[in-house]
Amino acid sequence: MAARWFYLSVLALSSLGLMCIFFTVYWMQSWHGGFAWDGTIFTFNCHPVLMVTGMVVLYSAASLVYRLPQSWVGSKLPWKIVHAALQLMAFILTVLGLVAVFKYHNHANIANLYSLHSWLGITTVFLFACQWFLGFAVFLLPWASMWLRRLLKPVHVFFGASILSLAIASVISGINEKLFFSLKNATKPYSSLPGEAVFANSTGMLVVVFGLVVLYILQASSWKRPEAGVVTERQPLMHERE
Repeated sequence: MAARWFYLSVLALSSLGLMCIFFTVYWMQSWHGGFAWDGTIFTFNCHPVLMVTGMVVLYSAASLVYRLPQSWVGSKLPWKIVHAALQLMAFILTVLGLVAVFKYHNHANIANLYSLHSWLGITTVFLFACQWFLGFAVFLLPWASMWLRRLLKPVHVFFGASILSLAIASVISGINEKLFFSLKNATKPYSSLPGEAVFANSTGMLVVVFGLVVLYILQASSWKRPEAGVVTERQPLMHERE
């Protein structure tokens, strides 16, 4: 029963993540004219899609690799490689998202890094870069001793969840900022909740729900990989696999 519930949760979470991406694409396509890479506003439209896909959905998928029961037995090395590869893909998309917004701002002579959203976002990306390089150097490469890995593991776990929380905050503030700018001179202002505002707010709520579910799974003891040689009754998935 526990395994069935786990895989149903994974399916629901995957669907929710895809919905976050689809809603963001639809918002930029339907209300803002689509995408390009020429420095115009259509280049900016790539920014929210790349950030939601990379910093939220792919980042979460990488974080949940060790919650799969298949990763609980045998060597951890293949799962470390999968974890690092997914994180790297997320980071590449995130960097492209930054390039998109800087490219547009420079093309339109708009100042960079002046808003709270931009400060949150650049801080999140900086921490993400540090987290990935630390994880790669200490947990994937073979040089680090076990005591160093045990020392840094709680730090790695803490910042992993913190970066996801900051990414969600950045997305929400970004959606809000985009709506304030795009509806500032509109016939129907933001306060009257036109169709775009309702849709974008709903997209933000989807991202929040997705992030909260991911954070819950990350802290749920029954879905954590047991320590070597230790299987407790708090790991029903492991018991069902025996």
